[in-house]
Amino acid sequence: MITNDQYVLSRRFKSGLSVILNRPDAINSLSEEMIDRIDGLLSEAAADEECRFVLFYSTSPKGFCAGGDVKELARLGSSNQFDKVDSFFRKEYGLDLRIHLFPKPVIVVADGITMGGGLGIAAGAGISIATPRTRMAMPETRIGFFPDVGSTGWMFRRCPRGYPEYLGLTGYDMIGSECVRLGFATHFMKSEQIPRLIDLLENEELKPENDKKEMQAKLLMKISGFLDFNIPVNHDMDAWVEKYFAGKTDIREILEPLSQCHEQEDHCREVFASIAERSPTALVLTLQLLRYNERRSIADVFATELKAAKFITRQPDYIEGVRARLVDRDDQPKWMPDSIDKVDKDKFIP
Repeated sequence: MITNDQYVLSRRFKSGLSVILNRPDAINSLSEEMIDRIDGLLSEAAADEECRFVLFYSTSPKGFCAGGDVKELARLGSSNQFDKVDSFFRKEYGLDLRIHLFPKPVIVVADGITMGGGLGIAAGAGISIATPRTRMAMPETRIGFFPDVGSTGWMFRRCPRGYPEYLGLTGYDMIGSECVRLGFATHFMKSEQIPRLIDLLENEELKPENDKKEMQAKLLMKISGFLDFNIPVNHDMDAWVEKYFAGKTDIREILEPLSQCHEQEDHCREVFASIAERSPTALVLTLQLLRYNERRSIADVFATELKAAKFITRQPDYIEGVRARLVDRDDQPKWMPDSIDKVDKDKFIP
């Protein structure tokens, strides 16, 4: 049976519940109402003894979820409605944390664009599936924000060394199986097999298991025929990222070597330019959060990120970044301050 709530559909089937994102015109950008709806569905699934697992997927051919509705949040911020901005982030991070801690297996089919808030849902799932069409990234510093949804903590447990800093600061686009290689998805499959995968899961009758881990193992066994376990490696890139990004505590410790490097010079210049065009305030805050949250529990990470969201949404760069990149699209943000050296590093204290 399908239940329609416009942007978030649900289907209760034999052994589980499907949560179906259905806002294709915005690639399922999350509103507060959508978050409330998903949270309510998870409550139903948790309370239903016959519900063995939760499956997330999208009706959009473009992607699973492009993130939060940042244009609406910037509009609210520009009119000083920060209570509504804070409410959104509190609910979004609360939902993400709930998925991380959910007592039943969660499967996310992250086909197509999966960024920001979409990654927040996928990252908490025990099984998150990428496809050749999948694009995953944390591009927030480009709009004067920071990589959130718990990523300043969980990236350190999943990514090769140096990648939490690299991905968080540059917004690098991961494509297809690279999402698995770098720890942002757990499995990989062909996009054209998705309808068959969903059909199998929604028609499978599963008996109860002793715990979440055993049920997840059973689900993986059921879908293993769809999965491609041949994930290519990239040792050269891994070594380069570790050399220039791992463990850095100051943005200048990254930018100065990049500006002087004599190996892979074109790549160094490209990455330097990508970082240099981003909000100095957001870059400094991002590295500060990465160092602070590196070894903290996921609950502590979300609590710290909520403080950071309250801080940065009240800075001029967030509204200016959204204006320049997403609204007017002139791509000429006027950052305040306009350089790393001018950022007060003590302004935000976790």
